[in-house]
Amino acid sequence: MEALFGNLTNLTIQQIVMWAIGAVLIYLAIAKDMEPTLLLPMGFGAILVNLPLSGAITQIIGGVEEIGVIDELFAMGIANELFPLLLFIGIGAMIDFGPLLSNPKMLLFGAAAQFGIFFTLSVASLLGFELIDAASIAIIGAADGPTSIYVANYFGSNYIGPIIVAAYSYMALVPIIQPPFIKLVTTKKERLIKMPYKPQNVSKRARIIFPIAVTIIAGMISPKSVALIAFLMFGNLIRECGVLNNLSNSAQKELANLITLLLGLTVAAKMRADLFLTPETFMILGLGLVAFIFDTIGGVLFAKVLNLFLREKVNPMIGAAGISAFPMSARVIHKMGLKEDPQNFLLMHAVGANVSGQIASVIAGGLIINIVSRMI
Repeated sequence: MEALFGNLTNLTIQQIVMWAIGAVLIYLAIAKDMEPTLLLPMGFGAILVNLPLSGAITQIIGGVEEIGVIDELFAMGIANELFPLLLFIGIGAMIDFGPLLSNPKMLLFGAAAQFGIFFTLSVASLLGFELIDAASIAIIGAADGPTSIYVANYFGSNYIGPIIVAAYSYMALVPIIQPPFIKLVTTKKERLIKMPYKPQNVSKRARIIFPIAVTIIAGMISPKSVALIAFLMFGNLIRECGVLNNLSNSAQKELANLITLLLGLTVAAKMRADLFLTPETFMILGLGLVAFIFDTIGGVLFAKVLNLFLREKVNPMIGAAGISAFPMSARVIHKMGLKEDPQNFLLMHAVGANVSGQIASVIAGGLIINIVSRMI
């Protein structure tokens, strides 16, 4: 009991606030089913690292440095980009590029929906963030947690904790964030546009060649993104080759879930009160939201412009699915289409745009690294 009261004297208001933040993340994971495999360990980790004299983090106690397991995991899993890259194998194994290969023009929406990244990079720079931090913040707009971690860690950003929390939180909030802004820039008539799905048989050869070709092309265009795109495409190759079904299933389930759990706990290393509760954190959360909003609007407006030249019109809502939040965004667009007209089935078109956004976000992350590396 004496030890308990003695430790309470080391407790700060800031640490209690972080407990509350951790509790909110746990609540969202359990009660609202928002990215539970990530938000639950992230919330628990936020509480764990903010306990007074927590043995989970590295501290100097009595002049002796005691290494914490959370910091060890960070060094082994995030500081060397291992966790994000392994997670990309699992994500790649989950993705079916069939809808995209059936309708390749959906690649355009994936590219257009990255507008928010470059817009936010400019805004963050104007707000006084150093270029490497502005670039790390902007990549939140990729709507892709592993890419956000990879870029922020590559640049050694001081704000990796808030960046990761913002990236994954907004991914979980896609069903809340996207609909009002899609409606803001579309008319009811546009939202009622029907797009009959004309499925085309995509050969096994095409499915196997696609991830290899994308890796080569992306690696030539953006060499610094080659690790990201290669691990994503390798996961997809495992899925499509047809001779590694057990490994494909393991990558989709056991590997992806285990790495996500470890990632959530490990991120907590950067969620200590002294690092997290700063004015910059709230600015980052705001800028991350801006990036998501402008990604959504950019994709929709691109579709509207494209319709000026197309005989068969595209439902502009499809453009919003070009962000990388797969498959949440595709489901949001599908549900919005059904709400406007119960006979308007947009899912397969939205999935095509959504998986193209997965590719585009990784390439955008590589381009950001290339551009900023040359400027610093």
